[in-house]
Amino acid sequence: MSYFGKTYNHVRHENFDTFLKEVGLPEDKVKEILETKPSVKIVKNGDSYTSTVITKAGAKDTTFKSGVEFDDTIGADKTPIKSTYIVDGNTVTQKIRGESGDGSFVREYNGDELVVTISSPKFKGVAKQFFKA
Repeated sequence: MSYFGKTYNHVRHENFDTFLKEVGLPEDKVKEILETKPSVKIVKNGDSYTSTVITKAGAKDTTFKSGVEFDDTIGADKTPIKSTYIVDGNTVTQKIRGESGDGSFVREYNGDELVVTISSPKFKGVAKQFFKA
């Protein structure tokens, strides 16, 4: 896929702050997350993929196989979760399960644009993050 190996930089978000608050994050964590402007990249290695998220705190590499659940972490505090990624053409969907609830991140790549749609049963709306390569 044409998006493999490209670095996408955060441009803006919609409803992400509301999402973070409604899933139970404290105000100081919400502020910290909103100030972070991550860059993201995904590469394919045989039947595995590596997703890299780069923030001012450093880089996090996550290696996965499409459709296979694995132990993962989320957030700066490295909260343990179970993740399953599914790669389907220009869409990479991540489903997460954890003690504090479930959620999904649908990453849709379109040329030099990436839109991440975030949802959770704890959030009645939809949050989005927008990135450009």
